[in-house]
Amino acid sequence: MKVAITGATGFVGSHLVKRLHEEGNRVLVLTRNTAHAQKFFPKQAFNNVEIITYTPTASGSWQEAIANCDGVVNLAGEPIGEGRWTPARKQEILNSRKLSTQKIVEAIANANPKPSVLVNASAIGYYGTSETTIFDETSSPGNDFLAQVCQAWEAEAQKVTDYGVRLVILRFGIVLGLGGALGKMITPFKLFAGGPIGSGRQWFSWIHIDDLVDLIVQALTKPEMTGVYNATAPHPVRMADLSQTMGKVMHRPSWLPVPSFAIEALLGDGAIVVLEGQQVLPKRTLESGFEFKYPDLQPALEAVLK
Repeated sequence: MKVAITGATGFVGSHLVKRLHEEGNRVLVLTRNTAHAQKFFPKQAFNNVEIITYTPTASGSWQEAIANCDGVVNLAGEPIGEGRWTPARKQEILNSRKLSTQKIVEAIANANPKPSVLVNASAIGYYGTSETTIFDETSSPGNDFLAQVCQAWEAEAQKVTDYGVRLVILRFGIVLGLGGALGKMITPFKLFAGGPIGSGRQWFSWIHIDDLVDLIVQALTKPEMTGVYNATAPHPVRMADLSQTMGKVMHRPSWLPVPSFAIEALLGDGAIVVLEGQQVLPKRTLESGFEFKYPDLQPALEAVLK
C-alpha cells in the first residue's frame, strides 16, 4: 500500500509508520516540521518513507500528494493533556482537529485517483464522562467541551463519504505505551509515590499501542469496515485498579493518592481527562473480527513496562 499519515511523529503515528514500513508499504509523512520528522524517520532506516511539509489548516500544494495513495490516516491534533485550557488553548485544540480534517477531506475530494479509505482518529471523549453508564459505538454524544470537539472532528471526516471514499472513525481510549499518558503516570511510581488520581472510582478505558496500530492497519485493509469503532480494550478498569496493577507490575507501592486539586492546578480544565472517565466497550470492533493481543490490563502493562 501507499499510505499518507498526518500526526506521524506523534506517539501513535510514529508506531504506525514503523509498522507500515516494516511490512514493505510506502508511507507519506505529512508534517509541519520536516527536520523533526527526518530525525524520527532517517532516510537510511526508512527508505520507503517520503516526508512532505504541510500546513494542517491551510490548502496547498501538499494536497496533491494524496492522489495515488491507497489510504489516508489522519491523526493530527494538539495534545489535550498538556497545559491549562485557556480559551485560546481550547480554540487551538478544536481547530487543530476540525480544520486539519477539513483540509484532508478537501485534498481527497480533489485527488485523481482518490484513496479508497480515510481512517480518522477521534476519542472516547465523544461520550462525555460518567461513573455509571456503559458506552459503546451506538451511544449518544456527551455535551462537555471534549464531546463537542469530537463531534465537530467527526462531522468533518464524515464529508469524505460524499466522494465515494470509505470512512473509518476510531475513537481512541487512553493509549498504553512508553509515552503518552502512561509515560507521565510512571514517574510517581518510580519515586515510590504512586497511587490513584482523584477519587479512584473513575473509569479508565485504555488500549495497548500494539493493538491500536493493528486496528488502524485492519481499518486500512478490510473493505467491509466502515463507520465508527471504539479503539479500547474490552476490559476497562477503575483508576484505583489501574494504580494497584501498576504498583504490582513495577514492584512499587500504589497507595499514595494524588489529590484532585493537584491535578487541577497543573491542567486546569484539562484535568477532566483523568479525574472523570467513561466505561467504553469496543462492541463493533469485536464484531468486526478484531482480536486484541492485550484484552486485560496486567499483561498490557507488563508488555509496556518490562
